[in-house]
Amino acid sequence: MRRVRIYRKKRKVDDDEKLTVLLMTLAMAVLLTACGSDPAPQKTTSSGSGMVGAAEKAPEMPTARVGGKTLVVYYSATGRTRTAAEAIAAATQGALFELVPQQPYTEADLDYNNKDSRVSREHEDAAGRHVALVKDTPDNFAAYDTVFIGYPIWWGSAAWPVDDFVKHNDFSGKTVIPFATSHSSPLGASGRNLAAMAGTGTWQEGECFDQSMTKEKVTDWVKSLK
Repeated sequence: MRRVRIYRKKRKVDDDEKLTVLLMTLAMAVLLTACGSDPAPQKTTSSGSGMVGAAEKAPEMPTARVGGKTLVVYYSATGRTRTAAEAIAAATQGALFELVPQQPYTEADLDYNNKDSRVSREHEDAAGRHVALVKDTPDNFAAYDTVFIGYPIWWGSAAWPVDDFVKHNDFSGKTVIPFATSHSSPLGASGRNLAAMAGTGTWQEGECFDQSMTKEKVTDWVKSLK
């Protein structure tokens, strides 16, 4: 009799497990049916702008839109960011404003392969990344509605010569669109970090142009924002 009671108890447990599996299967079927009605996946840019991995879960910024009077601000270490900025200014009929360090970077300063170079030392010591600018506020800055901010990517971040411009200006009421140049790195969180640093303005998702950048690619990107 003891064996019969154990067998019956075990059988009851097995039946409960089968019922649980059946209910879970039905629930999954309902869920999958609901998901099938979702719209098409969101479009992403081809050059890897602002793409954040699933592990980061950083909040996405809205798609960029250009309107009103436009200013294109940039820092260029080797000339590539200047080329992109000029193409954006031409496409938007915007004004250009170059950020010039009071102590300009030499070619040797920019040698990131040399641990003793200026940028390498600044990278290792955040306190050394304050780069004073010849001028950090453009004339009539309040008159601009849209501000593009361009920079090279240094160690996954916006080149720090743009920091003083971002910190020292009020972007309230302005649409701010970051753009960057790099060998192969994406925009990553550089734009979001600048937005946090500024604390004002409506910051948009930007773009990073890799070594295959051409003026045509930059112009096409600007046209896609309208």
